[in-house]
Amino acid sequence: MKVDRMILGEGSNAVFSTDCNETGLNNNVIVCASSGGGKTMSIMEPRLLETFHSSLIVTCTKRRIVDKYRDVFQKRGYTVQDLNFVKPAESNVAYDPLAYVSSYSDITFLAESIVKSNPRKENTTADPYWDDASVSLLSALISYVLMTEDNPTFADVLKLIDSLTITEGVSRIETSIDTKFARVAQKDPHCFAVTCWNSFKVLPIKTASCVYGTLNTTIDTIFSPELRKMISRKDKVDFEEIANHKTVLFITTSAVNPALNCFINMFYAQMFKQLFEYAELLPSGKLPIPVSVLADDFATGSRILNFPEYISIFREKQISVMLLLQSEAQLERMYGYEDAVTIIDNCDTYVYMGGMNLKTCRSISERLNMPLEDVLYMPLGQEVIFRRGQRPILTQRYDVLHDKVYQKITQDYEKRLREVEKTERG
Repeated sequence: MKVDRMILGEGSNAVFSTDCNETGLNNNVIVCASSGGGKTMSIMEPRLLETFHSSLIVTCTKRRIVDKYRDVFQKRGYTVQDLNFVKPAESNVAYDPLAYVSSYSDITFLAESIVKSNPRKENTTADPYWDDASVSLLSALISYVLMTEDNPTFADVLKLIDSLTITEGVSRIETSIDTKFARVAQKDPHCFAVTCWNSFKVLPIKTASCVYGTLNTTIDTIFSPELRKMISRKDKVDFEEIANHKTVLFITTSAVNPALNCFINMFYAQMFKQLFEYAELLPSGKLPIPVSVLADDFATGSRILNFPEYISIFREKQISVMLLLQSEAQLERMYGYEDAVTIIDNCDTYVYMGGMNLKTCRSISERLNMPLEDVLYMPLGQEVIFRRGQRPILTQRYDVLHDKVYQKITQDYEKRLREVEKTERG
């Protein structure tokens, strides 16, 4: 099977095969550099240039990347999917969280992914009861929609949440959708939807209102009107297709809208789960085509549910991630110390491109057995590549501007821009 290469720096000793059987390593990569340190141009773009045989899922905040490489991958025989969360109407595919639910455990996983998508909840000392109760309520609503709608989407769940009102009854709370669940209960009084709903119905009015308020605030934060409209589109992202046919999925997010990060990380949580479970169903236990995820600004969003657990088993399923960070401290803030260590430990390649974060510099200093000040004041353009089982490689960041393929792609891209500008001027 043909495999791709990774160019991580200047020189032949900084170019690596992605064949895990050949290298004995996983293809998970951490790239650490301060803002403007060259992560995108020197690491991510060379990875795009060198991809011919595997599928890619690329998160970026710069539409330039999408517009520049769309035609490149189409010429390579790829299906190019554009999932634009900043301007959903411009996407050619949609993401519907409900499309990947096929079991009760999937329902709970989705509900938990949504309720816990707020990054502040990972480091809070608040009673977890409110989140747990919100997960149960959302699970009831999702289950109801799946049982009663012919072609359900998550937009149907959102409509149900919008219609829900709560009042104090004689012996228990009353809601605007009691009759809906009563009809379901008549057919199957012990089904998952009814069981979860009954757990909510026995709550006192003040508690129930707080649980609903917790859920409703999260829903309003994540699901903007534009995203709600996108969910209803017919062309959905198909993770099995990505694993079976050469595909590049570009995901555009915003560097200044944290609510979008919550939605995208919910997408990631489902994606990793779906890819892993699909691989488990196959005789080989592996995806037919390797799938690599390139995640720019990985730790600026919200925590991906179960990611520290998933990354430890990516290799055997032919899944890999390239995580672009500004510092190790950034990762620790998002995931906590122990999970951050787990994530770093499960990346057999680490590229350090400089930065001013003292904690990260101390970590690199210890790895290199080098004085802290030499790391802190590392010259611009210099980098260190760590590969498990090898001595560190001190080299220069890859100068992609001298890459002939990159030059040609850039020329074609700039030509298209000029043509668009000419057309717009009339």
